[in-house]
Amino acid sequence: MKDYIEERAVEIAEYIIERKATVRQTAKKFGVSKSTVHTVVTKEVFVKVLYVMR
Repeated sequence: MKDYIEERAVEIAEYIIERKATVRQTAKKFGVSKSTVHTVVTKEVFVKVLYVMR
């Protein structure tokens, strides 16, 4: 299950960066709530970035 969450986080982050998409556009594309997009971007991706930077 953890792999799925990580994959989703990367997909969402890439989508936002490549298309300069809003949270609302991203939520619609992935069929999730705006809160889910926000959580993925602020928590899951941020933690990964910190891990990679170390």
